[in-house]
Amino acid sequence: MGAAQPVNFEALEAQARTLLAVFIAAGYEAVAPDIIQPAGVFLDVVGEALRGRTYVFTDLSGEELCLRPDLTVPTCRLYLQRHPHADREAFYSYNGPAFRFQPASADASHPREFRQAGIEAFGDKDASEADARTLVLMLRALQQAGLPGWRLRIGDVGLFDALLAAGDMPERWRRRLRHQFWRPDAFRAELKRLSSGPARSAASFPRALIDKLDPEDAAGAELLVTEYLDAGNVELIGVRSAAEIAEGLLAVAADAKAPPLKPDTAALIDAYVRTRVPAPQATTALRDLVGTGSERFAAALEAYDRRCMLLAESGVDIAAMEFSAEFGRSVGYYTGFVFEIVVDALGPTSPVGGGGRYDGLLKAVGAPRNVPAVGGAVHTERLLTVVRGGKR
Repeated sequence: MGAAQPVNFEALEAQARTLLAVFIAAGYEAVAPDIIQPAGVFLDVVGEALRGRTYVFTDLSGEELCLRPDLTVPTCRLYLQRHPHADREAFYSYNGPAFRFQPASADASHPREFRQAGIEAFGDKDASEADARTLVLMLRALQQAGLPGWRLRIGDVGLFDALLAAGDMPERWRRRLRHQFWRPDAFRAELKRLSSGPARSAASFPRALIDKLDPEDAAGAELLVTEYLDAGNVELIGVRSAAEIAEGLLAVAADAKAPPLKPDTAALIDAYVRTRVPAPQATTALRDLVGTGSERFAAALEAYDRRCMLLAESGVDIAAMEFSAEFGRSVGYYTGFVFEIVVDALGPTSPVGGGGRYDGLLKAVGAPRNVPAVGGAVHTERLLTVVRGGKR
């Protein structure tokens, strides 16, 4: 499909068997989640970058479905089918195809149909230990599969969340900055808007309606929006209800009345996301930047330190790892530690593997509560390309 070269499935399967053998030996049960998944589940949780690249279709019964764009969410759904109360530890491994739209100009490292071999761990009691174990197991499997060398880039969405929590700003602004965190350019544009003139966002909306909205009265706002639409003979078309439109306009109305983000808060956030240092230097750099006033940030730094210690004890050269504060990967469900495994032959836009912690994802797909979870996956076509020393 797309512009990718023909796939050598025999070589891919041999490679996948090598990876899975390492995962299974470490106690990760091999599973095979469904390829066709409910579209709504994916579109709600994967984030904007992946949502627009998901193949969605409607079956003959009218149900909206999709071809899975990754295997993490399907594995979460499989876990909940087995353990609906989400009260058991479970360790799964998998190998199979995933599907994402790619432009016709995409090279062989970005096919529309590709294969992932990976692991997911649910219900772990020690987050730092599980994070380190996941990355070490991924590296061990890649080494066993013949990958000659790699570079590691890590980040921590939990540190970013702790920084925002300590900042003096409305909660809706934290949600907006968190939402844009995955896209550096959009994030910086949003930070600039909030720190220079959040009221400007109201300029493109009907001033008479915005002035009437009370940010504390959601029910009244829905009524005002309905009356405004009726008066203008505007018919609701699409998936947004009057209540959802009112919710968005209430945020606009609140911004119209709000002062800009304080300069020191904006400067701190900007300096934080620009931090990029060798992993062992990150704690000192971030503590010097943020200070010791936030207990939540201090706790997140402590967890970061312990994770690095566990990685070093497992033989990982943490001095060669790069910590990038703005690195969050391209999907929206990560909540903590994130990592990518990069090789020079393919470059940073085509990582051979990656993953991270996603403690809120299981609840988003139906669990009764948040469940600690972490995982990682290998892009086996890319791995094969590097191992063979060229194009497949």
